[in-house]
Amino acid sequence: MSGFSSADYRCMARALQLARRGLYTAHPNPRVGCLLVQGDDVVGAGWHRRSGEAHAEINALADAGNSARGSTAYITLEPCSHHGKTPPCADALIDAGIATVIAAMEDPNPKVAGDGFAKLEDAGIEVRPGLLRDQAIALNEGFVSRVTRGRPFVRLKMAASLDGGTAMASGESQWITGEAARKDVQRLRAASGAILTGADTVLDDDPSLTVREWPADVGGRQPYRVVLDSELRTPPGARMLGLDGETIVYCARDANRNGLEQAGATVVTVAREGGRVDLAAALAELAGRGVNDVLVECGPTLAGALLDAKLVDELVIYQAPHIMGSETRGMATTPRWQQLAQRLSLDITDVRRIGSDLRITARPAS
Repeated sequence: MSGFSSADYRCMARALQLARRGLYTAHPNPRVGCLLVQGDDVVGAGWHRRSGEAHAEINALADAGNSARGSTAYITLEPCSHHGKTPPCADALIDAGIATVIAAMEDPNPKVAGDGFAKLEDAGIEVRPGLLRDQAIALNEGFVSRVTRGRPFVRLKMAASLDGGTAMASGESQWITGEAARKDVQRLRAASGAILTGADTVLDDDPSLTVREWPADVGGRQPYRVVLDSELRTPPGARMLGLDGETIVYCARDANRNGLEQAGATVVTVAREGGRVDLAAALAELAGRGVNDVLVECGPTLAGALLDAKLVDELVIYQAPHIMGSETRGMATTPRWQQLAQRLSLDITDVRRIGSDLRITARPAS
């Protein structure tokens, strides 16, 4: 956007760096950073650490003290104007005597969008939005998805050989990729509000679906462990049910739920015609729990169902330098795709080497 100086760009880039410090801890709230500048001097800096704790603006104001008066605030998201778990940040900026607010993006929630800016302008504060907006949105795609679409951002993770095998015909799949790739997945898990799989994966692998390696100096709550299990085949003795954190099992009928509930699972019925779990309804229910980002780690049946329903926003494929041959399970089972025209076209956004493997990040082509 025109009208911003090179110094403005540098300051907002730094505010975005601050926001990223909440990557693993801020959810379900957005990741927000704030930088207070007087002339060429940074007088205050802050970011939002955890839900229920002070927002980025409040932390920056506390850091600046009396030096905040007359400063320019670079904020990655429109300041809140309503009382939630904390008081409105717009009021705090007004009381502190901030002269100008340069913001990356408007609050995406249609119920409150623009109210924070309007309150600041009514108090005589200059408001200039839109600086590095795309970068700010990218940092909070899950939050934006939840408040505008009513469902989380869905990231489908796959591990496959060069010839597309994800498991042997027997179900054996540990391990296709190397240790570095598996460690990289921990980073994806830590940034997610929920890790989702299907009943087949639970029965074949008995996974934990936990974050086992948190990034340095970061401690967070375990994401929800989510199982889509139409017929409630998940055994009460499944490993994940004995671990810290909450396991949610979505089913299509209530039979056999008592054993899972006694084992500690939350069982939710979201059925559709045909006796299967309603995928969209399950995601909407997770959004109602404040989940911004879902990481899917599953077998080809569920992967294919999500892709067929157009519920996948991003694919992260770890491709190992192996040939597994013809007696393998593929990446996605899509029986309705019978013609080449039905194929899913992707835009590859990133390719990089992770140890001995490749990590390919792609999104459905628009």
